Amino acid sequence: MPTIPLIYRAFFLYIEPISTIVGAYYAWFQPQYYLDLTHHASAPGLFGVPVGTEVVLRQLANLYFAFTLNEALVLRATSDIRVWKTLLFGLLIADFGHVYSCFPLGMSYYYDWQNWNAIAWGNIAFVYCGATLRTCFLLGFGLGTGKKVKAKGQKAIRNANGSVQKSTPAMNANASGTPKKRGRKSKG
Repeated sequence: MPTIPLIYRAFFLYIEPISTIVGAYYAWFQPQYYLDLTHHASAPGLFGVPVGTEVVLRQLANLYFAFTLNEALVLRATSDIRVWKTLLFGLLIADFGHVYSCFPLGMSYYYDWQNWNAIAWGNIAFVYCGATLRTCFLLGFGLGTGKKVKAKGQKAIRNANGSVQKSTPAMNANASGTPKKRGRKSKG
């Protein structure tokens, strides 16, 4: 199996899961602070976080936790590029949903980095970074997946077990394009 490049392993196995757990912590255990950072003007005041909002934030924290477990554990379990690409494709779709969920905060929220607080950096810059790395991975950057050019005249033969084997000149001797007749010889 191919080795996953360090940049992808570092981000997808460590940096992103740890960062996502931090977001989950604040959504679950510090809901007032989480809402204040998300949008100060609409954050609950003296009476605290409404029960329904707290339930939704705990559900969000649980989804962050599931995201972390899926990414960190599934990707640690294999170096199969197909598994990585499948999981990262799903997370890329989630990235677009996450960024779009901030739309009610206004268009400037997406690009006015000088006014971002910690949660905006996580919601926008960090998600942009993750989406960029996922896109690079899905496109094969750094994976060495380029096609190898076969030498002229060589053929590839697929074995019964599905693996590909380069043919040898001896194997090619009977591959003249005319099938060899088998069975009884004709009289003549």
